[in-house]
Amino acid sequence: MPISRTWHGAVPHEHGDAFAIYLEKTGIQESRSIPGNAAAYVRRVDQGGYSHFFLCTLWHSWEAVRAFAGATPEIAVTYPEDDNYGLISDPIVIHQEVNSDQNPFAFFCHSGGSPTAAPGLAP
Repeated sequence: MPISRTWHGAVPHEHGDAFAIYLEKTGIQESRSIPGNAAAYVRRVDQGGYSHFFLCTLWHSWEAVRAFAGATPEIAVTYPEDDNYGLISDPIVIHQEVNSDQNPFAFFCHSGGSPTAAPGLAP
C-alpha cells in the first residue's frame, strides 16, 4: 500500500510564481530522484495575501520515505534558500497509507486552487 507524505507551506503572494519554480527544483526533483518514490503532486491555493502550496509525495515503502526525509521523517525537509521566498513552512508533515498513487488533489478542484502533477515528474 503506498504511503503519502504531505507538506504545506505558504509564501507571500508576490513570491508565489517564483516559489512554484523553486519547489519543483528542490523538493519535487529531490523526492523524485529517490528510488521508491511513486509520484509527486502539488496543489497551489492563492488566498488572501499568500500562495499556499501542498506537496504530496507518494512512496512504495518507509525505507524510501526515510531515504528522502532522514531518520525523523515526520519533520519537514527544508532548503537553505527557503527564506528568500518568505516561506512559512509547517514543521511537521502528514504520513498516511493510501489505496492509490493517483493525484490526491484531483478531488478538491471545486474549492479553488489548481491540482497539478509536478510537470514531467509524475508517472
